[in-house]
Amino acid sequence: MTSVTMTWLIAGMTAFGVVVRPFRWPEAVWAVAGAAMLLLLNIIGWSDAVSGVLKGFDVYLFLIGMMLLSELARREGLFDWIAAIATSAAKGSPRRLFCLVYAVGVVVTVFLSNDATAVVLTPAVYAACRAAKVKDPLPYLLICAFIANAASFVLPISNPANLVIFAGGEMPPLSRWLATFLLPSIAAIAITFVCLYGTQRKALMADELAENIPTPELTRAAKISGIGLCITAAVLVIASALHLDLGIPTFIAGVITTLGVLLLTRQNPLEVLRGVSWSVLPLVAGLFVVVEAVNKTGLTSLLAQQLATLAAESETQAIAIAGTGVAIVSNLVNNLPAGLFAGSAVQAANVSDAIAGAVLIGVDLGPNLSVTGSLATILWLTALRREGIHMSAFAFLKLGLVVMTPALAAALGTLILQSF
Repeated sequence: MTSVTMTWLIAGMTAFGVVVRPFRWPEAVWAVAGAAMLLLLNIIGWSDAVSGVLKGFDVYLFLIGMMLLSELARREGLFDWIAAIATSAAKGSPRRLFCLVYAVGVVVTVFLSNDATAVVLTPAVYAACRAAKVKDPLPYLLICAFIANAASFVLPISNPANLVIFAGGEMPPLSRWLATFLLPSIAAIAITFVCLYGTQRKALMADELAENIPTPELTRAAKISGIGLCITAAVLVIASALHLDLGIPTFIAGVITTLGVLLLTRQNPLEVLRGVSWSVLPLVAGLFVVVEAVNKTGLTSLLAQQLATLAAESETQAIAIAGTGVAIVSNLVNNLPAGLFAGSAVQAANVSDAIAGAVLIGVDLGPNLSVTGSLATILWLTALRREGIHMSAFAFLKLGLVVMTPALAAALGTLILQSF
């Protein structure tokens, strides 16, 4: 068996393990196992493996900062306070609460990233459902998963995968970015809402919310946590406008906020650190190593050739095929690795903004099909398990087909209309 065949076999087994989670082992176990097999069989050298891991350095820092901020907000009661405000604004209407959570999800995703929506908003929504004595919190929690990807290409900072795609090239200026992605983003957000609401309408109509929920006192530590989140959002927007990496400022904001709260409350730092889902980091690192090995098989060159050929024949056809194809691949291997491949191919093929935009939309929106399509959805699943809520991969897939497919078609269709 050739090294190329072995590489693809191990990559496929890794993807299968991450998606299916045999024996209910965490996703990180399968990603690390795949990377370890590549090293043990000498398919990839240590230098290449380290190079692959280091490609995710900015993403690791970004995630650590966000997870620290989220854990602080949860521990200090900021989420409970937000939940009480949200349920009061809903005035006993499940549909109003659904719309309110969706709107907040759009704002959080756009300005803090889709991973922040999964890590920060999901616990807040669960707290709101608990405060309102909701019978089934899943319809509201599903918003966090789907809007995290649907709104993740409004701005460059809305998704770490956007940074990965342009890792080897120049990030488009904000004005050019908005000219390409604003209308497709609006289409994706609107269609996702319509489809998701339609699938959850019966459950919402059968539910009732408690009213006159007392608002808990907002402690100084909770206020510091909230200020830290707001400052982080502002810093990310500024860093994006200046074409700076987002990982370091997010990490610094998370660490400074954590230290401030710990000094104020005199808590044991280990208690906060234990609440962070550290397994996400080896998951991402393992996937980057697998991607590095697959990249050695010449996949990037092949993709670039195919993309250039499609673009030469018909830009409309290239937008439709590239966007749909990348969306499917993102669900098979996760959108961070897919973003690495796609980004390299786009830069090598030197295609138009519209075709590059279709690839990015496929990477960002496509993962709404499956539970392991994006890191944000995996983080969302982790947040659900923490609250004792489980959703099977098959149940999510059935819902994803109904919600993602028309949203992707609308976003790509809008992009095609813009290109004329």
